Amino acid sequence: MASADSPPTFRFQVSEHERFLKLKEIFISKFGSSPKFYVRAPGRVNLIGEHIDYCGYAVLPMAIEQDILAAVEPLKTQVVQLANTNPLYPDFTTNANNIQIEKTKPLWHNYFLCGLKGIQERFSLNGPHGMNCLVEGSIPPSAGLSSSSALVCCAGLVGLNVNGLTLSKVELAELCAKSERYIGTEGGGMDQSISFLAEEGTAKLIEFNPLRATDVKLPVGAVFVIANSCVEMNKAATSHFNIRVMECRLASKLIAKLQGLDWKTLWKLGDLQTKLGVSLEEMLTLVKKTLHPEPYSREEICTTLGINIDELRSTILSQNTQDVCSFKLYQRAEHVYSEAARVLCFKKVCDEAPADAIQLLGELMNQSHMSCRDMYECSCVELDQLVDICLKSGAIGSRLTGAGWGGCTVSMVPAEKLTSFLASVKDAYYKTDDKRLGLQNRSPFATKPGGGAMVFLEA
Repeated sequence: MASADSPPTFRFQVSEHERFLKLKEIFISKFGSSPKFYVRAPGRVNLIGEHIDYCGYAVLPMAIEQDILAAVEPLKTQVVQLANTNPLYPDFTTNANNIQIEKTKPLWHNYFLCGLKGIQERFSLNGPHGMNCLVEGSIPPSAGLSSSSALVCCAGLVGLNVNGLTLSKVELAELCAKSERYIGTEGGGMDQSISFLAEEGTAKLIEFNPLRATDVKLPVGAVFVIANSCVEMNKAATSHFNIRVMECRLASKLIAKLQGLDWKTLWKLGDLQTKLGVSLEEMLTLVKKTLHPEPYSREEICTTLGINIDELRSTILSQNTQDVCSFKLYQRAEHVYSEAARVLCFKKVCDEAPADAIQLLGELMNQSHMSCRDMYECSCVELDQLVDICLKSGAIGSRLTGAGWGGCTVSMVPAEKLTSFLASVKDAYYKTDDKRLGLQNRSPFATKPGGGAMVFLEA
């Protein structure tokens, strides 16, 4: 029996829902049988708090309407047959008892396998059930809206139900965050947490260690709009993301060493602050005092920590950052501590709702983008151009959202300016380029906080 805190299950008439009915028809034509249940996991937009979840700091996302939807039929055998409604994503078949995930090939089915493998290892399953599974996704891929994590979460919930198991939302979120690392991404857990813990009508402050979510009421009179830069970036296919994770890790260790702490036990900038027992403002002062703006070589890092390069590579660096020769520690640490402070300020403004709330929140979003661009260097020319266009088109605040290096922006727009804003952005960004022009009917779009992952059963 499911616990009160497990993802909800709904019974419904498939024939009354066009999307489910179409998915069922494709499933039957593909597998010659009917699905027994459906699983939905939403994408997300992060309003503020970029690249700080893996440092242990709170973030402020909300779920969006776009999602990953799976139709599933459990099998008595251990055969796993995966199919996708998108013809660009080929079918895949494997054995549930021998799941292999290729880190060098972040193909769609490998993300699904991450979720299944996580469930199997969590419960030490000796004979996991196989399945027929058809997946459909409405989240733009590699757009910073968490399409890959939503797929992992969907798969985790599928694996749970196929094997008749139960976990709470928090347990599932933590499990799926760990599971996605099978593909080589050193993420922090925000995407998986909001996918399971989201509630319709409210954004969430997501905190870690322990994982918990607090409602954040967004201001009345403002609309959040997502715009796709049309530049794709896959976190698992490049080293950009993991290099930033390593730079933050190294920054925490060097500061700890220089402060006389046991640096070997500290892995996150958030843990360093906790250990020192000081404020975020004091951490920013400490960064300026102890780290230099010039890039650190591996040799300088090793000399400071008192280790050799082999130890650095084997005990600290991740697999796909082994050969990186220099690291910007000062800039990354400054971004993390300042961004963590902006998240808390954003929530405070939302809670207190002063008369100038929209203006204050917009300023925080703008500061966030500048820090992502200048200190974390995770923006790109197209994102900066799109942010500038959004601000000139009437947005109070605009910033990149997601990992960056491409993907989407999120803008806060006064409700009365929404129509003119959308038209202006389409004219200035999308109609100037043939590739972008093909997306203008789907981007930009306004979004509201949506609900979290759930299971659907036919009535």
